[in-house]
Amino acid sequence: MNNFCIKKYKSIIGLEVHLQLLTKSKFFSSELNNYTLNPNKNIDLFTLAHPGVLPSINKKAIEFAIKMGLICHSDITKKNFFDRKNYFYPDMAKGYQITQNKTPICRNGYISINNNQKKININRIQLEEDSGKLVHDVLNKKTLINFNRGGIPLIEIITDPIIKDSNEACLFLTEIRKIIRYLEICNDNMEEGALRCDVNISLMLKSEKIFGKKVEIKNINSIKNVKLAIEHEIKRQFKILQKGGKIISETRHFNALKNITISQREKEGLNDYRYFMEPDLSPVVISNLWINSIKKKISSLPINFFNKFLKLYNLSYYNINIILNDKNIVLFFDKLCNLTFYYKSVINWIIGPIKLFINKNKVSVKNLPIQLKNLIILIELIELKKISFSFAYQNIYFYLLKNYKVSLLCIIKKFNLIQENNNTKIIKLINILIKNYIDKIYEYCNGKKGIFGMLIGITTKDKINKINLNKISVFLKKKINIFNN
Repeated sequence: MNNFCIKKYKSIIGLEVHLQLLTKSKFFSSELNNYTLNPNKNIDLFTLAHPGVLPSINKKAIEFAIKMGLICHSDITKKNFFDRKNYFYPDMAKGYQITQNKTPICRNGYISINNNQKKININRIQLEEDSGKLVHDVLNKKTLINFNRGGIPLIEIITDPIIKDSNEACLFLTEIRKIIRYLEICNDNMEEGALRCDVNISLMLKSEKIFGKKVEIKNINSIKNVKLAIEHEIKRQFKILQKGGKIISETRHFNALKNITISQREKEGLNDYRYFMEPDLSPVVISNLWINSIKKKISSLPINFFNKFLKLYNLSYYNINIILNDKNIVLFFDKLCNLTFYYKSVINWIIGPIKLFINKNKVSVKNLPIQLKNLIILIELIELKKISFSFAYQNIYFYLLKNYKVSLLCIIKKFNLIQENNNTKIIKLINILIKNYIDKIYEYCNGKKGIFGMLIGITTKDKINKINLNKISVFLKKKINIFNN
């Protein structure tokens, strides 16, 4: 977007984030909540709208919504009613969706982004059922319906329109993903649709106080695509306004392959949905006792760990944020830090060798095949300069991964792996090197700097795991300086 647009207009962005809840069964029936099986495997009479089949509420879905509301500092609605949102669409067999209109389960609240520098206000969090999924067979010019997803419980988080750009939108979604991973209420897989985002965007003149016409982009399936969709839509609207055109309030689709938004239909108003209270469901009354019991089940959250790691372990914002996305890695790191005070070394091992292993082998850190005490001993030996990092990583670490039951201390003792730190012995080795390779020393002094690595290699030949390489490098340079002088 060019500078003129930035100076003249400002973007108004609001998000609607849909989260599929990890309940065992669907929201209003006992059918299994699993849409990844074969198409139309998990369907029931209620999802297919057979006459006379009545809904019953999944209590666990209510609890998950309350959990999310508590974390978002929201007010919990004590008396909840469900409503019918009426619209005809092929993937909604009943011709209506059971949702919440006037009594969302959570009102107000916020989520902090950018290391608590800004709060994104939440207007409401509501409960509803998911629809089925249309599968477009372009080759055969057919559209099929998979009802496995129909009836899965959702919460929809609706923000106030206070997000200013694509970066803030992405930060908000990243925080949402962190929270639901820690709460374990949603698997956050955007590609499969477990977490979906609708974006509402409008442009307004900075000199005006009235918002422009709102355009909604539906069902964006990755944080990256949210960023791209917002940036494209802002440019599209700006070009229309610059030419004197008018923005149509409509629903659009983001085509990730072409990086464009495509019009789908004009935006419906609330009257078009003909909301009315769901007659087949009684109100859900939430007591303070119930809320307090849910509070007790909530374990530590990203912000708690962030503050702990920052204050107690004195780590950088950057390193903390790298591990904060994965609850299992955070718990693993915290556990290791209870066994040693070399916190920075621990996080460097997690960010480096450990993450490399679990990503390559597609395993959870909980299943890392290494004893914690062995890992701690290895880290402490490196810190005490008893073993070099390169040798520890290339040899000992991989050996331990393949031999879970082995004792590291026994291996070190058996093969005499502790490196030589005695200054007198190291200087003696360097003196021998200089005596035997005096011609190479002079070549180095005359400008052939690449020889230095070769000299180190000669010194440590057959002794790589027993000599402190840093000390050899320092002492050798000091000796060579004598020749230069």
